[in-house]
Amino acid sequence: QVQLVESGGGLVQAGGSLRLSCAASGGTFSGYSMAWFRQAPGKEREFVAAISYTGGSTNYADSVKGRFTISRDNPKNTLYLQMNNLKPEDTAVYACAARGLYYTKRAYDYTYWGQGTQVTVSS
Repeated sequence: QVQLVESGGGLVQAGGSLRLSCAASGGTFSGYSMAWFRQAPGKEREFVAAISYTGGSTNYADSVKGRFTISRDNPKNTLYLQMNNLKPEDTAVYACAARGLYYTKRAYDYTYWGQGTQVTVSS
């Protein structure tokens, strides 16, 4: 029902910033909770941040709290992840996900996924 496409990844030096976008189509964007997950080589996919239907509630992994900001623009059908003060440990493929219920921190709970965008942070 919903197609998700991430963009905005790239190579950045430690301490720099990137802004990821997730463009949604094919469904009612405002009817979905959204989240960002990431996966580094050889590691399990981990939760990064989530946001409720209208953006009124958010949640962050402890590792990114204070550095990353999740937001959404429902009229534009777009989810964002502003990443500041990036660290080499943030290097991973970042993917956005959607579900038709309240947000969770479990990848298993999400129905729709984007293909992911690579973020590489150099030391």
